[in-house]
Amino acid sequence: MGVPISIRLDDDVRQELEGQAQSRGIGLGTLLRELATQAAREARRARIRDASQTVAHHVAGSVEARAFYDSWGTPNADAG
Repeated sequence: MGVPISIRLDDDVRQELEGQAQSRGIGLGTLLRELATQAAREARRARIRDASQTVAHHVAGSVEARAFYDSWGTPNADAG
């Protein structure tokens, strides 16, 4: 279950967001929830991409890491 929060918006920002919400046929709270959820998902994906890039740089610069991945092999969709 969600946790209610309170935020303060400038009048012009609130009017803009209310207009967006109205044009989509939803309430302001629903729009804000959707925007926050989208931003959280994008931040999570960016964090995962950054972590993957860190691993890739490590593997590229480490003979041991490359050997590990080489010995691990490539996944085969037909295996199983």
